Amino acid sequence: MKRAGVFNTQIAAVLADMGHFDTISIGDAGMPVPRDCKKIDLCITMGEPKFVDVLKNVLTELEVQHYYLAKEIKVENPQQEEAIISLLPDVPATYIPHSEMKLRLGNKSNKAFIRTGENSPYSNIILESGVIF
Repeated sequence: MKRAGVFNTQIAAVLADMGHFDTISIGDAGMPVPRDCKKIDLCITMGEPKFVDVLKNVLTELEVQHYYLAKEIKVENPQQEEAIISLLPDVPATYIPHSEMKLRLGNKSNKAFIRTGENSPYSNIILESGVIF
């Protein structure tokens, strides 16, 4: 049995398969996911698990070189934006329109979308994998 890190077998498998520049997405309960995108659904009830808790867990095992947020988070959910920035303080971010973020979920480089129970707006992120050497 694992001692620490990501215990969800689906998420752990995706993370183990990540290569440089691959992406994985984490989002709120309302984010529409394209049919061709692998969806790992963690939502157990509205509000649980929280987006930030899932992000923290994924970050224990993923080297992130860049991340993408919806521009709308700045106005609609600045508390969530602040929480994300505090978890990735030295990682560059790019803000894109939410409509573009939804399209990027269907990219071949996006290995999966992790759906949380988060119920606050624009709680979505695309994480781009870096290298550890």
